[in-house]
Amino acid sequence: MKPTLAGIPVEYLLILACIVFSIGVAGVLFRRSAVVIFMSIELMLNSVNLVFVVFSKSLHQVQGEVVVFFVMAIAAVEAAIGLALVVAIHRKKKTSFVDEMNLMKW
Repeated sequence: MKPTLAGIPVEYLLILACIVFSIGVAGVLFRRSAVVIFMSIELMLNSVNLVFVVFSKSLHQVQGEVVVFFVMAIAAVEAAIGLALVVAIHRKKKTSFVDEMNLMKW
């Protein structure tokens, strides 16, 4: 008998996490807007959270769920600092495309 969580096989949840992570990677690699890139990073972090929760529940351990809280805190800080940087750069450069943000170049 295959392990399930609320009637859903664990393999399906892991496949969903892989799909969400792949969408996040594609968003980081192919999009130019800094806001979309940050949203893609959030997708990748949420897919990792899903994997932690699935394994935590299937193995009847709490450690995975504790790690999820730390990842969520890091994601919130990343979103706050990242969006603050995007707003500050947008005020100076009038763009949010990462190809046109060259403030660190000489």
